[in-house]
Amino acid sequence: MQHYQTSISALVAILGFAIIIVFSNTFFKSARLDLTEQQLFTLSEGSKAIVEAVKEPIHVYFYFSEESSRELTQLRTYAARVEALLEEYASHSQGNIVVTRIDPEPFSEAEDDADAYGLQKVPVGGAGDGLYFGIVANNALDGTEVISFLQPDKEAFIEYDISQMLFRLSQAVKPKIGLFSALPVKDQVNPQTFQMQPGWQSIKEIEQLFEVVDVDAEATTIDADINLLLLIHPKTVSESLQNAIRAYLARGGALIGFIDPLAELDQQGGNPMTPSLPVAQASDLNWLTADWGVRLSESQVLGDAELALSVAGTDGAPQRHLAILGLGPNQISDDEVMTAGLESINVSSAGLFEMTDPKVDISRVLSSSIYGAGLPKEQLQFLRNPGDLEASYTPGTKPLEVAIALRGVLPRSMVAPKRDESSGEGEAPSLEPSEALDQAEQVAINVLLISDTDLLSDRLWVQVQNFFGQQVATAWADNGSFLVNAVDYMVGSADLIQIRSRGRYTRPFEVVQNLKRDAEAKYLDSANQLQLELTETEQRLAELESQQVAEGLLTLSPEQAATLESFQQEKLRIRKELRDVRHGLDKDIEGLGANLKLINIGLLPLLLTLLMGFAVWNKTIRQARRS
Repeated sequence: MQHYQTSISALVAILGFAIIIVFSNTFFKSARLDLTEQQLFTLSEGSKAIVEAVKEPIHVYFYFSEESSRELTQLRTYAARVEALLEEYASHSQGNIVVTRIDPEPFSEAEDDADAYGLQKVPVGGAGDGLYFGIVANNALDGTEVISFLQPDKEAFIEYDISQMLFRLSQAVKPKIGLFSALPVKDQVNPQTFQMQPGWQSIKEIEQLFEVVDVDAEATTIDADINLLLLIHPKTVSESLQNAIRAYLARGGALIGFIDPLAELDQQGGNPMTPSLPVAQASDLNWLTADWGVRLSESQVLGDAELALSVAGTDGAPQRHLAILGLGPNQISDDEVMTAGLESINVSSAGLFEMTDPKVDISRVLSSSIYGAGLPKEQLQFLRNPGDLEASYTPGTKPLEVAIALRGVLPRSMVAPKRDESSGEGEAPSLEPSEALDQAEQVAINVLLISDTDLLSDRLWVQVQNFFGQQVATAWADNGSFLVNAVDYMVGSADLIQIRSRGRYTRPFEVVQNLKRDAEAKYLDSANQLQLELTETEQRLAELESQQVAEGLLTLSPEQAATLESFQQEKLRIRKELRDVRHGLDKDIEGLGANLKLINIGLLPLLLTLLMGFAVWNKTIRQARRS
């Protein structure tokens, strides 16, 4: 009888479990429990705001090949996540966003539509089958946005990509950005190789969101419909353009300036016959901001031992470069909307701002650590060994600004176009009626200055790869997000910033990084000592060789032989010390890894087993007491 009751109870439990599964799949299909630290899988407030701003119908078509993905379990799981996210967008849209899932079967009209939209067909299997996994969205004005293929390794950015798509379709007119740059930031033909040279990914990203128009170097006016002026390495700014920029600011225009005392990617003006001669690689806006109490140093670049990134040294070993810095959360302002939530921004040979009795409010946006200090610019122009910077570096005691926001009110005389002194007429340049300045005595300033242009280049933040004919960009730092955030903020759009600045799906091993940093510091000290002793010994050998030549000797003297033997022994000793440091580093990291494996593989399962055993034992005791 008891066995019969047990069987009935088990059957009821199984049926109840099945009913719960069917019920949850039917009525709670899109329900999710987000247990991540930063709520990575929950629709952000920025996305909700973008969805609420959609007033006209937007049709979203989610293309996914069912049959071709039959054996791709992980991809199907990701597809379910994307579909659930799209349904969440629709649920917040008050019916303005309609999501349709489409299976583009081979030789179907759906497949023809997918090809017409430009969705990417990725070959899978050995029979020539293709897989579609993309999104197409249309608005009522025949506007179309496409995500050609949803890369699984870019899942961290899926919400941003979808929200960006909806944001573009909901905008009646894109904000217009005026761009002036002395660097090859856009696609162009290389004048030396006559090959197409791809532009920078950071600029391509703002071109997706905004209408970007070029500003001519000899322009006399800035169009009134330009919402933001973006200056990148403005090293040659004509007087007419200077006055046009001043007039634009006097009208209340916003400006972002990427300036640099040493723009490493600026090779314009160099003589190919004398490549060893320095090229003018400096730019600044001192002609504009000096009267405001803000200047960029023309002779120094920023160095920081605390933030220095590793590069390959002359011997191939990793070596910290004091002028190539990785700014972390402590150096990125949380008080600014444009940087809130960003985690890493890399800079190279950034400049130093000099602020003397500033006439505007200055907010620190990016900075060095407390150990930031100036390095001679000339030393970096022909630098071969990064270790040579150590001799010129004296650690500072306070953070130095890398990016600053200038806000406040200035007298018109500090902003408006300068009078033409050479003409002797004492009059300001003539302006078109649309350029006529408001005659108010005060001008509101909204300017962002960044003392580095290299941070926008691909090499410091993104890897661009070819994926079946498509260029796929994978960011490993937040440089690109910083630019887009800044532009968004300066033109008044903050919703996308909240999405871009969300947490990462990967978290760094901070303890391991600290171990590496400490060991590399020891390694660098030993390497510098070796280099110093090598230089001294070579000088002594040169003196002895000169003496040998002068005396007509053909063999090494005992003194020379002893010096050479001493150097060889010392060199072997220091190399052994370098190996010991490296072995110590590996040993510490391996020990940490062994401890983590012990906890994950041994301790946690053991604790779970004990807990389950205790639960079973407790249940058995209670049943025994009832009987």
